[in-house]
Amino acid sequence: MSHFTFRAKKTTGEIYSSEKDVADRYELYNLVRESGDEIVEIHETASSKSFRMNISFGGLFKRVKTIDKINFARNLGSMLEAGLALSRALSVLERQSHSKEFKKIIADLIENISKGATLSDSMVKHPKVFSQLFVSMVHAGEQSGTLAESFKVVANQMDKSYTLERKVRGALIYPAVIVCAMLIIGILMLIFVIPTLTKTFVELNVTLPLSTRLVLGVSDLFQNYGLLILVAVIVAFFGVTWWARRDQGKKVLHALILKIPIIGPLVQEVNTARTARTLSSLLGSGVDVVESVNITAGVVQNVYFRAVLEKAREAIKKGELMSEVFSEADKLYPVFIAEMISVGEETGKTGEMLIGVAHYYEEDIEQKTKDMSTVIEPFLMIMIAAAVGFFAVAMITPMYSLVDAI
Repeated sequence: MSHFTFRAKKTTGEIYSSEKDVADRYELYNLVRESGDEIVEIHETASSKSFRMNISFGGLFKRVKTIDKINFARNLGSMLEAGLALSRALSVLERQSHSKEFKKIIADLIENISKGATLSDSMVKHPKVFSQLFVSMVHAGEQSGTLAESFKVVANQMDKSYTLERKVRGALIYPAVIVCAMLIIGILMLIFVIPTLTKTFVELNVTLPLSTRLVLGVSDLFQNYGLLILVAVIVAFFGVTWWARRDQGKKVLHALILKIPIIGPLVQEVNTARTARTLSSLLGSGVDVVESVNITAGVVQNVYFRAVLEKAREAIKKGELMSEVFSEADKLYPVFIAEMISVGEETGKTGEMLIGVAHYYEEDIEQKTKDMSTVIEPFLMIMIAAAVGFFAVAMITPMYSLVDAI
């Protein structure tokens, strides 16, 4: 559960503030919308019950995988296009699914549909599995009579987003593994290898240079206060994680990420591609433009990109152009996306223009992730060489002093 504070507007125009504990912001949007009101501002905060680090092993094993949801949407769309009834198609997917949790959810969808509920209304009851993006596109398909096509679009959108995420994550795994391995090896040497050399230096009464004294001091620190350091690191990790989930923490963390060389530009392009593809999918499925921008703001993870989309939503409500908001945010979103949106607004083909933007940046990201290991590898080699060189100099220099003394 997350704790949200929000401001909403009633049908009379009155704006009020409130707070609520819900699974996510999508569920909150749906609850407020059902009451006839409209959210104008929302913030996620830490509730008294929220500092459990969101660790639930039962929930971890019950989680429905993204690939299962992609296959569900793609297969359901194909079966509906082939002429199968919705309930029968869902029944087939229930039997095919290898996930016990997903089987239960599909069975619940079938039961609700048999009682007269629509598929989108049934999906709303499972916000952790079916996002607001998923539900909105299904609802638009039901309204327009193009449900099969909507499932194909949502499957393609999810697949592209999932593939993009995997490529970026895969590109960062290699340097992360190297750095972690260096830290572990370094700590093990400080605990088990250096003490042996320390005894030798003490017995021989060798004058130690600054680099050697520094290494020996760190080694003593790990030996004498190793457990305390471990506890401090664990507490710091959970403390930073908790802080990073708060609004202020997110702002600082996301700003720092955008300033990191190589990583920052990649994050910028990922958010641009995700924005373009999500908006294109929603608009192409017939979802209202304000609702489309609102849903896209929930999909984009970086708070600064989300703020641009929220500003665009308010501008559209006032009758202003969305492209103007994106033009003003040229430090986040490239000028290219603003120009394409502007062309789309003039021609009435914003969705088609944005799909071109998505393709362009997705291809660029794919190439950059392929090149990333080549770019990062020299820096890693220099870092490893510097660490090994410093350690070697620190340990060998006293031995030369001993030889000179003899």
